Order: sequence, then C-alpha cells, then structure tokens
Amino acid sequence: MKLIGRIREVNRLKNWHASGKAEFIALYGRRRVGKTYLVEQLFDHELAFNVTGIIEGTRKEEEEVFLNALRRIGYTGKPFKTWLEAFNILKNLLQKKLDTGQRCLVFIDELPCFDTLRAGFVKAFGDFWNDWCVKHADVMLIVCGSATTWMIKNIIDSRGGLHDRITHEMHIHPFSLRETEEYLLSNGIEWDRLSILQLYSILGGIPYYLSLIQPDDSVASAVDRLFYSDDAELKGEYERLFRSLYKSPEPYIKIMDTLCKSRDGMTRDEIASKTAFSDNGHISEFLDNLEKCDFIRVYYVKDSLGKKLKKTGGIYQIMDFFTMFHNSFLKHPSTDPHYWSNHLGTPTVNTWLGLAFEKVCAYHIEQIKHALRIDAIGTEYFSWRSRDSSPRAQIDLLIERDDRKTHICEVKYSENDYSLQKEEEAKIRNRIGRYREESGTRYSIIPLLITTYGLSQGKYSSLFKNVITMEQLFG
Repeated sequence: MKLIGRIREVNRLKNWHASGKAEFIALYGRRRVGKTYLVEQLFDHELAFNVTGIIEGTRKEEEEVFLNALRRIGYTGKPFKTWLEAFNILKNLLQKKLDTGQRCLVFIDELPCFDTLRAGFVKAFGDFWNDWCVKHADVMLIVCGSATTWMIKNIIDSRGGLHDRITHEMHIHPFSLRETEEYLLSNGIEWDRLSILQLYSILGGIPYYLSLIQPDDSVASAVDRLFYSDDAELKGEYERLFRSLYKSPEPYIKIMDTLCKSRDGMTRDEIASKTAFSDNGHISEFLDNLEKCDFIRVYYVKDSLGKKLKKTGGIYQIMDFFTMFHNSFLKHPSTDPHYWSNHLGTPTVNTWLGLAFEKVCAYHIEQIKHALRIDAIGTEYFSWRSRDSSPRAQIDLLIERDDRKTHICEVKYSENDYSLQKEEEAKIRNRIGRYREESGTRYSIIPLLITTYGLSQGKYSSLFKNVITMEQLFG
C-alpha cells in the first residue's frame, strides 16, 4: 500500500536523507499512528540495520531480538554480554557498509523497550551516537517509540549523554478527515462523508484501526464487529494502548477517565481535585505527556482584560476519539453483539455524536481557517468561560484574528440541514453578550456555525453570516 498523506513528513525525511551529514532523527507519537510504516515505506530497501524492540519484553528477549538483527547483517560471533559490546559489534558491521560510499541508514524501532532495568542501554546507545555515528557524515540514525514520555525524557530532552544530540524530531499525528477518506479509498472502501465522519468520531485518524475496516462494512457493522462481537479485534486495546505509552499508566488512565466525564473540559486545578492528585509538578507532567501523545489538548482561556492566562488557567479537553468512545460505551460493555446497530438514532448515541463532532472541529482548525479564507492572517484560538453568569457561560472555540475580528464558533451535528430555533438563538446571543462584556474586547464579533450539511433558512438563521460544513472539514 502506498503512503497516504504524510506529505510534510515525507519531504522532511527526504531532505534529511540528502543532507550530506550525520543525522539523528527521533520520531514519536501514540501507538498505532504509523511511525514504523512511514520509515519502512520510505527507506525499507536502504536500511543497513533494522531492529524492533518487544513491548513489555524481558531483558533477555530484548537482547535476543537485537542479536538476531545483528546476525541478519552478517554477525557470526557469540552473543554479546553488555549493550556496549552489542553496539561495538554494530559499529564494526556498519563500517563495512560505509566503505561502499552509500548512505548508512540505521532504524531502531520501539527504542524504549530495550531500556530494561539496570541494563545500561541508554548509556551504550549514547556512546554509539557520540563516539561513532556523529563522526561519519554518511550515517542516518532514526529511532522511534510509542512510549512518548520515555522518548522525550531520554532522547529528545535528555540531560545525559544525548543532551542536544538529536538533529531533528518529528511528532507523528493521527490522520485528518481527508487523509482518513484517502486511506479508506485505498482499501476499496467508498463511503459517503457522513459515514466517514461517524467512523472518525469513534476510531479517530489512527491508520491501524482504519485498516481493520472491510469493504463490505457499514459504520454500524464495523463498530459491532470491532468492539461488541465475541472475538472483537479491539477488545482490550484501551489498556494495551496506555501500557505501551507509559511505564506507570494508572495516573494517565485516571486523568483520561476524569476528563471524559466533562463535556466542557477542566482546568488543572479541577483535574487535581477530581483525581485527588496533589497539585504539584507531577500532574503538570502527566498532562504534558498526554498532550504530546495527542490524547488531550489545552485551550488557553482569557481573563477579563482579554489577556491569555498562564497554562495553569487553560482548559484541558479530550482529543482522542478512541478514548472518548471507550469511556462512553465500553467501560461496561454490552453483551449485545449488535449493540451499535441497535442503538443508532437513540438520544444517547445522537448526543455523543454531537459531542464528538465538537472535537472533530477542534482537530481541524487549519481546515476551518482555510474555509474562512484567513490562512494568511495571524490567528489565536482559545476557549472562554464566564466568571459572573449563572449558569456559567462557556464558548468552546473562539478564533481571534490579527485584523481585529473574532469568530465565536457554534458547532452543531445534524444529519440534515441544521435549523436554529428561538431558544438556542437566545442562548448563543447571551454567550456572545457575556463574552463581549467580561472580556472588554473591541474586536468585531462574527458568529460562525460549523455543522454537517448546512443551515436551514428560517426566522433565526440570520444570526450566522458564516457557515462551514462537513465538506470543508475534509478540505
């Protein structure tokens, strides 16, 4: 299968490959997002050395995997006793390849797996780069791992032997709606865009999950098969996901479970209170790690003077669709193998699809800006909470432009043209009024509707001068 999307990532990797100097590249991102596939599709036939660590493997298993990889490129000696010895063997084998004058590509996948307790792997790996790789202009070392926190702490932001040694880092994000559509088409799946949107709301843009969809599936049958059937392929995936990312996954799962219960998101203080974590550096570290794995996003709020608050004042919201679906429908799974098919159209599912659509829009800010034709205008996007009104008014998404205009976004999921009714129109006008009064903004305020198909013309539809549809999110 050809690479779908990843245009920017491919161009950057090709440029680094042609740089003419030693390169040390670290790729990171959540499990199943396609890091390995990207490297192998680009460089598979050029890899001088390629090894993949075993998730949750023992020290003996990791050493055996590495030894077998050494033997694939010509090593015939005894098993190594230390990681320093292993990398010395690798240096000697690679030196022979360098003598041919070709670029020498080394790819170590799931790098964190090799760092078992007291094994000395990181020190030996650092010596491999600092003592040998950096001295050879034809070496290109690529490492990646799903354990994002380990990658950032030990490689990207290392304070030890690899401090400032990375030449490039790359965060591999999930697919957008458009890339998801392209991926499904490449697998022979021709769905309408509402179906793709619904699937995206459940699986997100995770290539591995999307690869499990079959050409004869509907959205409902796919969800039933993947989550509710007796041999459901994604049963247990939630726990595997967090174990692969974090050595101690419990606090992360607790934070995700807490955030999933909040439609509007929560501040750090609110998360600390709900989870009973002490509000210290640890919770900031947990939240930062979750953000780097695309599980959450922090929206900065503004105070009454219109100034952006510090990160502690930001609102954290779930951004991982698979996690949202799991917490809404799979924590107490149904025994009905056709649960999703049998509950389509119910208030529970419809409400959830509406909430998920808000997150889809938040994930496609660039597409929204393009639809508004403001790509070339500087923008900030953030959320806002009223301090004075009761009930507290909240706007999930505002786009503030450098030309002194602010879009206040209303996101509405509908399987037909959306019809704005009197009660909802009054609520929107109230939110706009509260924001204008409390923020003291002097910017022009433009209400923006983001919906699936469009706005039905009626008595109250004139509130929205700008409407963005699902089609434009696929842009």
